[in-house]
Parts: sequence; structure tokens; C-alpha cells
Amino acid sequence: MRSIRLAVTATLMIMVAFAQQPAQPPKLFASSSDVMALIAKAKSDRKEGQPMVSERILSLAPYNANLEYRTAVAPASVHETEAEMFYVIDGTATMVIGGKLVDEKRTNAANLSGTSIEGGMSREIAKGDFIMVPEGTPHGFSKINGTLVLMTLHLAHPVPGK
Repeated sequence: MRSIRLAVTATLMIMVAFAQQPAQPPKLFASSSDVMALIAKAKSDRKEGQPMVSERILSLAPYNANLEYRTAVAPASVHETEAEMFYVIDGTATMVIGGKLVDEKRTNAANLSGTSIEGGMSREIAKGDFIMVPEGTPHGFSKINGTLVLMTLHLAHPVPGK
């Protein structure tokens, strides 16, 4: 009985400690100079051999706009419950959408990754382009020409039956 009381007391103390932590305030605006600073930070934070660095641009739970600084091809993805929108801030690449993931692996409850995509549609993308990828659709890059800088936004959309 004593051990149960100790466990309940410890659990309550942990819950109170977490409840007292301030919530991350939403970030609702980023100026062009803020975005340029994030690009510079991503460039300096990137380690040798690291294909991508991501930085948060805006956040209003459950949504986030992220900056992706890509210098090489990274694993392809499928987001089972989220559509993803891309805006090309700078650079060019070949994006592949659709098809089937090669060497598919589950990364978490709602996402898969693979080494590449087989049978998808390739499209050359460049600065100023917008791309929307529906949930459940394989997507990735088969070629990055130098450096590609993207804004990405994941749009939650529950898949029926899940």
C-alpha cells in the first residue's frame, strides 16, 4: 500500500511540474530577414554528409511551417495522415511524386520512408514553385542541384478508418 501511495505521489509531482512549464507561444509572423537568418543558420548548422537541415519558420499548434535546407538527396517519404505543401524559396531539383517506396520502413505511427521511389512522376522544380502532395503519397527528390531551400507545411487530414 505504501509503494502505491509513493507511486501516486511521484506521478502527481511529475504532472504538476509539467503543467507549470510554459507552453511554447505561437510564432505567427516571420519577416524575409527572419527567413534569411534561418537559411544562414541551417547552412552553418549542417554537418558534412548531412543531406538536410530543418528550421521552424512559424508555429500555431498543430501546424508548423518549416524551412528545409537540402544539399543532397534524402530518403523519400509517405505521410499517411498529412498532406504536405512545398514552396521553393531558392534552388532547383527533381522531385518525384507517386509510385512506390523502395526499401520501405516505418519511421513512426503515421510515416514511412524509403531509399527512393519506383515508378513515380518526376518534375523539375525551381524558385517560386508550389507543390502539394496528398496524404498517403510517396514523395522525395531524385536530384538536388547544389542547394535547395524549401518552406514545408504539413496539413493534418485524418485517413478514414485509421
